[in-house]
Amino acid sequence: MFKKLLVAAASSMIALSAFAVGANRAEKSVELKDGSTVHIFADGKMGMEDRFGRAVYMAPGHVMETKDGKKIVMVGNETGRVDRLPNKIQPAP
Repeated sequence: MFKKLLVAAASSMIALSAFAVGANRAEKSVELKDGSTVHIFADGKMGMEDRFGRAVYMAPGHVMETKDGKKIVMVGNETGRVDRLPNKIQPAP
């Protein structure tokens, strides 16, 4: 009985960790005129990073201009999710 419980717990941990990694992927990234980038996540919320790759605060509702001249409105402020994007280089301790 204990072995079955242990196997079930281990398999659920693996499944949950795989789901958590997928939840932090940006669905789309848009480059802005000033060199910063806005990442749009699957739930429609956005996070912004400056031209150096650091997550920065942007007030929800702020209008930004893309490199090609289009205007987009900031939805949410997901700075924590931008910091944890898998393709970002983490600073050395």
